[in-house]
Amino acid sequence: MKMPNRFKSFLSVLAFTVLTAGVAQAAPAGHTAAQKSNQPQTLDRIIAVVNDGVITQNQLNTRVRSATMQLHRQKVQLPPADIIRQQVLDQMITERAQVQTAKEAGIQVDDADLDQAMVRVAANQKMTPQQMRQMIEKDGVAWSDFREEIRNQMMIARVREREVDARVNVTPGEVDNFLANQSATGAGEEVHLAHIVIRIPEGASPETLNKLRMKAVSIDEQARSGKDFGQLAATYSESNDAMQGGDLGFRPVDSLPQVMSSAIANLKPGQVSDVVRSPSGFHIVKLIARKGGSALPQIQQTHARHILIKVTEVTSESEARQKINQVHSRLKSGEDFAALAKLYSQDGSAQKGGDLGWLYPGDTVPAFDQAMNALKIGEISNPVQSQFGFHIIQVLERRTTDVSQERQRQRATMALRQRKLEEANQEWVRQVRDRAYVEIRLDDQ
Repeated sequence: MKMPNRFKSFLSVLAFTVLTAGVAQAAPAGHTAAQKSNQPQTLDRIIAVVNDGVITQNQLNTRVRSATMQLHRQKVQLPPADIIRQQVLDQMITERAQVQTAKEAGIQVDDADLDQAMVRVAANQKMTPQQMRQMIEKDGVAWSDFREEIRNQMMIARVREREVDARVNVTPGEVDNFLANQSATGAGEEVHLAHIVIRIPEGASPETLNKLRMKAVSIDEQARSGKDFGQLAATYSESNDAMQGGDLGFRPVDSLPQVMSSAIANLKPGQVSDVVRSPSGFHIVKLIARKGGSALPQIQQTHARHILIKVTEVTSESEARQKINQVHSRLKSGEDFAALAKLYSQDGSAQKGGDLGWLYPGDTVPAFDQAMNALKIGEISNPVQSQFGFHIIQVLERRTTDVSQERQRQRATMALRQRKLEEANQEWVRQVRDRAYVEIRLDDQ
């Protein structure tokens, strides 16, 4: 069951989408849902074709409203309305292309998976699912539309994990170099960053590369001269966080893509980097703040056990779900966890009563890790789905411990893997977008 953390959990992204982006269809500031419904309704039309799908006028309008509200919340100076519109459309095209890639790969998110995700999104925001629904519908958003948007984001997360993970490999030599450099600079430092990305199309000519570089240099000069970085990001950046002013929040230095860690190495808070290039584009990075940094950080370990019912060629997802629900009911009625694990769990921990021993952060896959971390000592989870099947988790103990030499190597491997995953993901998104058939009809009347 112990595995490296393959990909950042999609649920944190979903929680951000839910309550910072105004849930994509919120009414404009100063308008209630009732007022919105009384406004004249314009005839919907197709704005863009993406492969075999479309983006409509109404879909674009609601996302533009959401982006504008988000920029207001972050106190970012607004770019011109036509720039926001074009930026949002570009993000929607990229998202549509990724969803279609997921569908082509056979990835699906059924209603039961979606329901679990919605519960976790609500919990992350300290709400019940019903409270979250009331908030969303109060903003004039159809609950069914919101659910489908979350389903799409889950599909994107799953296809990225599948497509990107296979490209990533960390060698022992890379770990040695990482630890040597870390000992010189200190471990555990986090940095608050914002960035601007100018995407390089696949197969770009030298002329195109030079044109894009000059564009990035011009933006960099504006940022260095004191122009609002968030506004520049919202105006020019071709990253999916452009409508958050390019703000990446605090990130561990050791897991940053190499292009970013190099760019900020000699920066002081408030300073902006030179233009740097990665395979996917030209980057401008602003260092907002630094914190932390210690040679031997202490971390929390969790002693947990679980019961796993696998989804296999013989056992369908619905059959596995039915079986785990039956086991869960028996646990709730007071039956012994270890005894049921020995009878039903389908991994190597079964003979130990499901005992997984002491787990470090990232030892398990994201879905398991997140559910486990949300439990109190002694608490038993509801069934949790991962790529292995369905789990029931119980936390037995927690402790804080120093990082051993062996564990430092494991942490280094995880940090390098996360760094490479992010770099590979950027390249994958670029390829998906560049290979999609896109027809924009913004000017059609």
